[in-house]
Amino acid sequence: MNAPNTALGHPATRAPTVGFVSLGCPKALTDSELILTQLRAEGYETSKTYVGADVVIVNTCGFIDDAVKESLDSIGEALASNGRVIVTGCLGARDAEGGGNLVRQMHPKVLAVTGPHATQEVMDAVHLHVPKPHDPFVDLVPAAMAEFRGTAGIKLTPRHYAYLKISEGCNHRCTFCIIPSMRGDLVSRPIGDVLGEARALFENGVKELLVISQDTSAYGVDVKYRTGFFDGRPVKTRMLDLCEALATLAEPFGAWVRLHYVYPYPHVDDVLPLMATGRVLPYLDVPFQHSHPDVLKRMKRPASGERNLERLARWRESCPELVVRSTFIAGFPGETEAEFQHLLDFMQEAQIDRAGCFAYSAVAGATANDLPGMLPQTLREERRQRFMAVAEAVSTAKLQRRVGATMQVLVDHAPALGRRGGAGRSYADAPEIDGIVRLLPPEKASKTLKVGEFTRARIVATEGHDLLAQPI
Repeated sequence: MNAPNTALGHPATRAPTVGFVSLGCPKALTDSELILTQLRAEGYETSKTYVGADVVIVNTCGFIDDAVKESLDSIGEALASNGRVIVTGCLGARDAEGGGNLVRQMHPKVLAVTGPHATQEVMDAVHLHVPKPHDPFVDLVPAAMAEFRGTAGIKLTPRHYAYLKISEGCNHRCTFCIIPSMRGDLVSRPIGDVLGEARALFENGVKELLVISQDTSAYGVDVKYRTGFFDGRPVKTRMLDLCEALATLAEPFGAWVRLHYVYPYPHVDDVLPLMATGRVLPYLDVPFQHSHPDVLKRMKRPASGERNLERLARWRESCPELVVRSTFIAGFPGETEAEFQHLLDFMQEAQIDRAGCFAYSAVAGATANDLPGMLPQTLREERRQRFMAVAEAVSTAKLQRRVGATMQVLVDHAPALGRRGGAGRSYADAPEIDGIVRLLPPEKASKTLKVGEFTRARIVATEGHDLLAQPI
């Protein structure tokens, strides 16, 4: 009889465990999901704690100073609790000011460091430090075939919604951003793979698919919109064709398709008819960042910023129910009071439904740091607060107009089958970044609420950024 394998200090019957923490944006979350899916496919187990895990993986964010600090703190916590740590994600690609890798300089005891979107490199590091368990059934499957096991993979979101990443990287060189230096230029996923994953997600119960990338409207630019295939049918690698195909896949399941990170290019107009008919949610997440042409020029933003009001008017004419969310930067280097006032006027006229704003933060490696006219931090923060006051007034007024309307709500929370009420979201609310619909207890005893299902609800009041509704 062969002796049990105890090289890792545990019996052969115990699968090696991996602790995991995922930080940052939804794009980083999808990277984490890919890594976890591969770990599970190879027989590793995940641990809810660092203590006792054979190794810990920290997927980091490195975009702004607060995110860098959070990532470095998380790495330090994992090292203190476990000692065996592999670092991946955007911070892993950052260099220190004096040269060399930032993570290794701050935490030299980490086992390995990779950049973002690096599933294979992470798995190589895991294999080196925690050899994968032998599975006589799986290990005989060629790697190329193994990719097709469980197309939807492991998801870190609730079961009823999921992020679908359609591309990696970005071709823009915005002066405030270092994403291209960490994630590279735009690389569009093959459209057949994207649609295959989408169908698997719908079949697994997903009721809301959130399409993400660095620039969703640039999908396919890098491959010149070449024709791919799905179910034996040709489909162009292009935003409109992708949206049409996703809408067709979602329809039998009654599921939503929501678009994020859409730059205001003219060809986005072609997607509005899909929104007007409800095949794709009438919701666009458009990162305008500013309104004044001179500021946009210093930012090196794509598209024609001075025509955004025209574009918004055209979109709303095509689809009156359209909800637009956006992000902005206040206090960009050189921003004058007149340029900032232009932004406030834009907010009033553009009537952006949901808006977030950052006071400009000098990110290490961003070329905007070298622009003349760096504003004092107090002024940047003051302008952010002034912007948010205007944005919240616009949003509150638009929410008030929904009182009395009946809306479809996707239920996210429903204790005791909703007998005490619950919470959900309308088409106007993306998870975690927008408001919610607070659901009152149903008036009828037979009416129940269930997480992951839709309910009709009558809007009865507003509560800040949220709506209060009565299920019907």
